[in-house]
Amino acid sequence: MLERILASFRETAGYTGRAKPHSDVLTAMRRVPREQFVQLQDRAYAYENRPLPIGHGQTISQPFIVALMADLVDPTPEARVLEVGTGCGYAAAVMSLLVAEVHTLETVSHLATSAADRLHDLGYDNVHVQRGDGYDGWPEAAPYDAIVVTAAAPAVPEALVEQLAAPGIMVAPIGRMRTGQQLVRITKSADGEVSEAAVLPVAFVPMVRNGTRR
Repeated sequence: MLERILASFRETAGYTGRAKPHSDVLTAMRRVPREQFVQLQDRAYAYENRPLPIGHGQTISQPFIVALMADLVDPTPEARVLEVGTGCGYAAAVMSLLVAEVHTLETVSHLATSAADRLHDLGYDNVHVQRGDGYDGWPEAAPYDAIVVTAAAPAVPEALVEQLAAPGIMVAPIGRMRTGQQLVRITKSADGEVSEAAVLPVAFVPMVRNGTRR
């Protein structure tokens, strides 16, 4: 899996500007047991570089994408991160090894509960899971040094921009499946100025709001 991640970084460097991930990101990818986050019948495929279904119309992301999104927010050991779209908890587990604290939101109640239990059982104690609408973020715990969004919205949710610290970095897939999605890196400067840059064409499941896909 790690070799395929490195190859994918090299292949997409013309888009992303990153020919390889930071060594800490690669170490985190190595340490998290992906087979613990996939469905039992898919464990034979856990270390293939592809997404897998986790039920409720959701997927566990391709390992390369998890590594790329983690790398793009330039995580630091003291950072506080918001993840929108917990899913099975895999990306939150990876991020938890890179930063001080992860708050992660999941709109599907069953996924939120099972991810919280799984993360607790595996010892990822700096991850806090809450069932909630990703469009609204988690304002009670804001601001966040970084925000990672793992489902596609038609546009960057304004509440998430507001909850991003200054300076801060957010990475999110933006667009609709039928018209194309782009992984976008949003930066907020120390004086609050916000800028966006498209990074890579992607295909994510749509973000859900109050049970409705947008």
